[in-house]
Amino acid sequence: MTVVRAAAITAVLLLSSGTAAAQPLAQDPRVSDALELARVWLEAQRAYEQVPGVSAAIVSDQDVLWKGGFGAADLASGRPMTADTLCSICSISKLFTSIAVLQQRDAGRLRLDDPVKKHLPWFSIEPGGKDGADITIEGLLTHAAGLPREADYPYWAPPFTFPSHDKIVEGLSRQRALYPPETYFQYSNLGLTLAGEVVAATSGTPFNDYLSASILKPLGLTSTTTMPENERGKRLATGYSALTRLGRREPQPFFTANGIAPAAGLASDVGDLARFASWQFRLLESGGTEVLKASTLREMHRVHFTDPDFETTWGLGFGVFRSGGKTFVGHGGECPGYRSQLLLMPAQKIAVTFMANALGLPARTWALRLYEIVAPSILAARKEPGKGKAADPELSRYIGAYSGAPWGGETAIVTWEGSLALLELPTMDPMKDLEKLKKTAEGVFRVERKDETLGETVVFRTGPDGRATSFERHNVPSPRVR
Repeated sequence: MTVVRAAAITAVLLLSSGTAAAQPLAQDPRVSDALELARVWLEAQRAYEQVPGVSAAIVSDQDVLWKGGFGAADLASGRPMTADTLCSICSISKLFTSIAVLQQRDAGRLRLDDPVKKHLPWFSIEPGGKDGADITIEGLLTHAAGLPREADYPYWAPPFTFPSHDKIVEGLSRQRALYPPETYFQYSNLGLTLAGEVVAATSGTPFNDYLSASILKPLGLTSTTTMPENERGKRLATGYSALTRLGRREPQPFFTANGIAPAAGLASDVGDLARFASWQFRLLESGGTEVLKASTLREMHRVHFTDPDFETTWGLGFGVFRSGGKTFVGHGGECPGYRSQLLLMPAQKIAVTFMANALGLPARTWALRLYEIVAPSILAARKEPGKGKAADPELSRYIGAYSGAPWGGETAIVTWEGSLALLELPTMDPMKDLEKLKKTAEGVFRVERKDETLGETVVFRTGPDGRATSFERHNVPSPRVR
């Protein structure tokens, strides 16, 4: 067993919250099959796209049904990526900053329609346009203030030296608004940096201290912190570039966000982000005031600005988007060497957290694919507990990975809906490409179409121990590789 495979298996967590409710759901055959398919897909996709390491967690309300990691947190040492590996979560930090702003609003220390200048007298960028509209705190949270994307400092280029508070303030005198307020969506790290400065000003507390005392500690997010230099070579993953033209990923230098911290300063692991998701589901259900009022969180999840192109919608700090006819909220992150995504489906109380220690991959798409694999099974198991059909244990002899050589890739055989299914890897659309198999004779299966019509034949060959050694489809043999 490889180190990576062992790390992934030991990372399975069925009872993260200590409640008895998690075990039946995770052990329902529909859910356990979906979790295994998610793991198989994630492990293979990482390998074929040459991502050093990935980690993920799958959340159902208050329970983490699975969390784990694959690949390497550091290529040079071979240190494995696990669910406990820390990565920069970069712009997911904006969610914590936005919550801090709304805490201050609810405490009566600011209004969302306050001009930024009311709380930051040194803010010197004048609004765009001629209608006299102010750059407001709400405009900062919705990225509709018309501000430039960045502070006037070259921090997104190596060696990734981020500016101090004083450098940011100094640069404001050289910057101009791009648009009149509330006209266009313009994503702005500068804007959320200013939001953090507003929190510091209204609370009378340094921003990082406020965040720790008012949000992170109360929620028990013990792994969420500013980029931890003391964890380099330990829990913190090394960040890598996107693939170069020569197929390499180059290690990126360690960075701290300094004055840009409210927009991009935090590191975390997938377990802490899973707890952050569960808190939101819990608060919305309870209607309570745990860290934040439930009505305020609901307000943050609601669309507050829509770009004129009607393709970009934003809440108060939270991204809000539609996919497959469903509404999701959350945020992604992209910093030197790291990609991340927090994806929540509040109506279903299902969330996915995803991290990678490399650039050049669409983190939201990876998270959505994990959601698409697991969500239908979770919902079915909740609706009809105990109705899942387990596959015959005899079918375990066929489960594994089979070579796709010389055409490339591999085929995974997994249990699915009481039988087997095959999935050709790699694929960025696993549920579309999953093919269910129906047994017609010993070692013989046929592909079952969605209308239940039977199609091509798949024949397994077994060794003396009864375990499959290969399968044939179209008379082409595919030997087992794992």
